Amino acid sequence: MKKIRFAENLRILRQSRNMTQTELAGLLGVDRRTVSAWEKEVCEPSFTMLAKICEIFDETFDGIMT
Repeated sequence: MKKIRFAENLRILRQSRNMTQTELAGLLGVDRRTVSAWEKEVCEPSFTMLAKICEIFDETFDGIMT
């Protein structure tokens, strides 16, 4: 069973595009604190939000979750 590494992958993808949490939050229509909470593994995005994140970063669900 693979470990879900969403938080780490999100941070790496965001930083690789020189994008701030605030910029990503703006694209997703959420507060910056929400993006921060995802990256700190405090909570996880909804399936719909995850789909938007995958679209922004041109990633698959598998790619961003593992």
